This record gives sequence, C-alpha cells and structure tokens, in this order.
Amino acid sequence: MTQEPIIINAPASKSLSHRTLIAAALANGVSEVSSALDSDDLTRTRGCLEACGAKIEPKGDKLIVTGMEAGPAGGNADGKNKHEEPHELFMHESGTTCRIMTAVAAAGKGTFNVHGAPRMHERPMGELTAALSKLGTKFEYQGNEGFLPFIMTSKGYTKKSVDITLEESSQYLSGLLLGAPLADHEITINVVGKKAVSWPYVALTLRIMEDFKAGFRVELKKKGKWEEVPWRSVKGATPGEIRFIVQPTGYDATDYRVEGDWSNASYFLAAGAVGKRPVLIKGLAADSLQGDRAIMDILGQMGAKINVTFDGILVEPSNLRGVTVDMNRCPDLVPTVSAAAAFASTPTIIENVAHLRIKETDRLAACADEVARTQAITEIEGDSLIVRPGRLPKGHAIDFKTYGDHRMAMSMSLFQLAGIEVNLDNPSCVGKSFPGFFDEWNKIVG
Repeated sequence: MTQEPIIINAPASKSLSHRTLIAAALANGVSEVSSALDSDDLTRTRGCLEACGAKIEPKGDKLIVTGMEAGPAGGNADGKNKHEEPHELFMHESGTTCRIMTAVAAAGKGTFNVHGAPRMHERPMGELTAALSKLGTKFEYQGNEGFLPFIMTSKGYTKKSVDITLEESSQYLSGLLLGAPLADHEITINVVGKKAVSWPYVALTLRIMEDFKAGFRVELKKKGKWEEVPWRSVKGATPGEIRFIVQPTGYDATDYRVEGDWSNASYFLAAGAVGKRPVLIKGLAADSLQGDRAIMDILGQMGAKINVTFDGILVEPSNLRGVTVDMNRCPDLVPTVSAAAAFASTPTIIENVAHLRIKETDRLAACADEVARTQAITEIEGDSLIVRPGRLPKGHAIDFKTYGDHRMAMSMSLFQLAGIEVNLDNPSCVGKSFPGFFDEWNKIVG
C-alpha cells in the first residue's frame, strides 16, 4: 500500500514578494497585497520603501500598501532643505533589496544613505552604480568605489537610455526596469556584455510591471533591425540583441496575491525524492515563471518520480542518478541539487554557475566544501561544480557550516534523510527567506 504523503505548504515567493511590494509602493493609491513572504529580506525591502515615503500596514495575512505620492523621496527631496539628512536605506544582508531598491530609489529625488552589513559591503555594485551615474545619479562613496556604503543623490532618471550587463546579476536590470516608469520620458535599457545570467528573474519583474499597469515593450534585434516581441515569448537574453523601452506611465494600485516559492520548496521536493515517504507540496504554480521551477525538471532528469496533481506537486522516494545540468538560469537551486547529487548513484556536473561566488557567501566553494563532508568527492572546475557521490555515513554526526547563508542551512538539512545527525552552526540564518523552515522540516524528519 502506498504511504500517505507528508503535506507541506509552500511559503510565498521571495522574488515576487519583493517585486510586488515595490510596485505597490510606487503606485498611486492603495494596494492590498495577500500572502507576501514575511522574512528578514522582505523586512529590509519594506524598511527601504517606507524610508522612501510608502506606508505599509499589516492586516491579517495581507499588507495594505499606500503608494508614494511623487516617487521615492530622499533627504532634501524638494530642494528646499539642504541640511536635511539623507534618508537611510539599510540593506543588512539582502542582495535583492540592495540591488533593486538602489535603482528604484535613484528613480526618485533627494539623498539616500545606502549601507548594509559587512558582507553586503563586499558584494560588487559597480555595474549598477555606473549605469545609474549615466542616468544622472551622483554617488559619494564612503569606502571603495563601486561598493556600499555610499551617499546617493538623485533627481530621477534624467537621461533617455542606459546600458546594463547581466554578467553579475539580473537584479541590476530588474531594478532599472522597476524604476524607469517613474521617469517623465521614455527610457531605453540596453543589455550589453558577454553573457546574461538568471533571465527568469527578469521575467518575474516584467510580469509584476504588467500586472501593475506599467507600460513597456521588449524588442529583439533580427537581421539588424529591432522588432517588438511578446515578452512572455522571450526565454533568455543575448547581450546586444535585446532592449527594453519603458514608458513614463507610473504604476496603478492593484490588489495582488503572491504565489508560492519554488526556491524554498526545492528542499521539500528533493526530500520527497531522497527520503522514505512521499511529499506533497501545496501552493506552487506548475506553470510559474519562476526560474526555480526548474527543480522539478532537474529532479525528474535525476530519476525522481514527480506528479503534478490537483492537490499539489507530489514527489515519491526514488533511486537518483547523476546528471549534467546548466544552472545559469537557476543559481539558487545549486545548494539543493548539490546535496541531492550526494544521494545519486553516479556523478553530477553543475555547469555555468560562476556568479555563485558573489552570493551571500562564495556559494560555489561552500557547496563543494560542505557536500564533501558526507564522503562525496567534490571539485570546482572553472564555472562548474562536480559531485561524485560516496557512501553516505549513516548514523554519524556531521557539523556543517552555513556561512550565514540561508540556502546552505536548508539544503544541508537534506542529509538528515540519510540517517546523518546534521549539526548546523547557524540554523537561524533561514530567517532571511523562510523563518518557518524548521517547523515545516520537522514534518519531514519528525
């Protein structure tokens, strides 16, 4: 007889929660946002939006967002009080908040003091600050150029075009896209550089812009000429061959419900495959634009038994095999896949993930080092991670380092399903994106 599945409710999407709150805060009027994620990172985004002039009030499981009257306002926004202190944008350790909110605040007026936790000051911002400088924003760096902390002074996006690369992060483009509708003229954003990472996150940004009635169009270069295409038909960005034309429409207030998060559901999907009981995850959209929906395809390629049902996504215990997979578009899944790979019968090669080095930690090295504690052999080769599974040490205790990285803490927890006693040096770091993780995880291992 088939075992009854363990039922898990997926938390709200972190990526969509950020973007939804930002669009609502930039809109004219009041929006009701349902099921937004409550986590450390979202707290930072809310704090920045409130510092810029939005009002966000909880009401049950909803947030009532009153938009800014005239776009983000910093110190001396009206030009009449030169002695007013810059408004504080404290990012703590939220890279998403930092990259997107810096660009959004720059679309407003006034001065902003942009800073964060020590690790945030080590993460590069030069690509974005260079682009914002070309749009008219001025930066006074308090430390190294191209890095936080800095004082930012803006009069809005005063130029009509800007170039941005997606080599380090797609969030630079997302921030510019979200800020551009506040300009008083049309803005063209050109994607340049050698490669583009994490395109699905840009698609999420475009979806929220469309849902909040911001005007834009996407154009691809075909035979030397620019042609408008439906944005949902775009599956990736080729530098030099895609651009975005954003109209000065602003945003409309909209009531919105945030869908479930494929990134944070990935640990439970993997648990269904490597554990001893089926797992049913509710609240996920099987046709989601979230890039981390790819976990279903990756686990399927590894041999996991997965069924999309009316009740949710059902994953059953499976014998996994290794795969070779390009994870450029879904880097946040690498810790999950690297842990699952240690349960497989053959090696796994995770390709095209060099940008993991500038996450909350050097996540590429962290995955290699921590998975290796399970007697797997791991190797970093260029921009790839190779995991050669060994014999998992059932009955042993292993101390795992989290590096203060929420995704490392959650993914290493999978090894409990191999009968390993998992000791994490900082389990509370899951609060960054999923404060209730261990409550749900106890359903799996309890």
